[in-house]
Amino acid sequence: MRRYDVPGISVAVFHAGKIAWARGWGVRDLTSCAPVTPNTAFQAASISKVVTAVIALRLVEQGKIGLDRNINESLRSWQLPKDEKLAPNGVTLRELLSHTAGLNVHGFDHGYRPGATLPTTVQILEGADGPPVRSILPAGAQFEYSGGGYMVAQLALTDVSGMSFADLAQREILGPLGMTRSAFAMPPSPAIRADMAFGSAWGKPMPGNYEVMPQLAPAGLWTTAGDLARLLIDLQASASGKKGHRLSPAMTRVMMTPVKDNWGLGLALYGDGVPRFGHDGVNPGFESFMVCYVGKGDGIVVMTNGGDGRRLTNEVVRAVAADYGWPDIVVPATEERTLSFAQLSKAAGRFAGSGLNVDLEARPDGLFARFVGAPASASERLVALSPTRFRSESLGVTVEFAPDFSSFTFIDGAPPMKVMRTRAAPLAAKAD
Repeated sequence: MRRYDVPGISVAVFHAGKIAWARGWGVRDLTSCAPVTPNTAFQAASISKVVTAVIALRLVEQGKIGLDRNINESLRSWQLPKDEKLAPNGVTLRELLSHTAGLNVHGFDHGYRPGATLPTTVQILEGADGPPVRSILPAGAQFEYSGGGYMVAQLALTDVSGMSFADLAQREILGPLGMTRSAFAMPPSPAIRADMAFGSAWGKPMPGNYEVMPQLAPAGLWTTAGDLARLLIDLQASASGKKGHRLSPAMTRVMMTPVKDNWGLGLALYGDGVPRFGHDGVNPGFESFMVCYVGKGDGIVVMTNGGDGRRLTNEVVRAVAADYGWPDIVVPATEERTLSFAQLSKAAGRFAGSGLNVDLEARPDGLFARFVGAPASASERLVALSPTRFRSESLGVTVEFAPDFSSFTFIDGAPPMKVMRTRAAPLAAKAD
């Protein structure tokens, strides 16, 4: 934790369909140094989308909203502008939940100081926090992660239910599952504030201690590792065919069926080995990750309040997976391979997608990655684990290239997002 500047971490492990243990380490804030407990609430960030998807699918099962109908039919207070070329038939809830609607706004990289005036959902959709949410790619044709799409879903769900999103979540998910330390209320309620983590960066408290995220459906959940474990256990039970859970077994199968590029409805799906599902989350000052098996009741949730939380999380998940005998959860550690310049050159080029835009350059001493627009000094040498597998030590992620090097997919340290080659001519320095 000191090495990665992470003040506090909360972990919940579940086994055989029950929470085996939930613990906290470190401090929930750098001022009072109050300890993290199993009841300490953290911002879940994009993990919020999993809860949102379950809420949406419950309303589908209740007949209040259509999964494959034009979302504008459910929107009362705002309409997604029609794009005759990219979405002549509009976009659907299934496309919004699976990030295949072709909408922009990958995510929301900032919130608001506590006490600040917050924009409404419609104002956010019209550009209060960035560009307005609009079609940028053909609907249903590809995976393009879109927090903006989840804002469209949020408004549709509140319109058809006649309830605020926070109250709808409480009625449909949080209350019934006993997620007593969870809420979408922004700013957080007094009950949450009584034991909540403050965000941090570079070992220092964030200004205002945390940012209020009015983008509730994609990023606004406060919760604990144990509460998220309860949700995952409920989904696992439904996926195994048991009735009486938040979703019917049939709807859970729909949720866990890939739509495009390893993604179902609100869930990242891992198909290698024993099937698994999960999600990660990054808000200013907070990083979190959860993953579990589809066919058995095992899994883990990890939440942190700052620093390089992703790398610490990866190490914790790897250790727990080794302890419980979960070989599919993490990619085994591998020693670095020495590759020829010709082998490295196959991976060189510009790749974009899933919020990334990166140049890969082959040099005689290795493959180097640099975010487009960053200075040359920001290049990172990637660790070659095989001719098609490379690891970024700074990000704590491992990627696997397609056989033709047209794309790469995250296979460890991040959800299985695919990033596509956009520049055919390789960016390769000449070998000596």
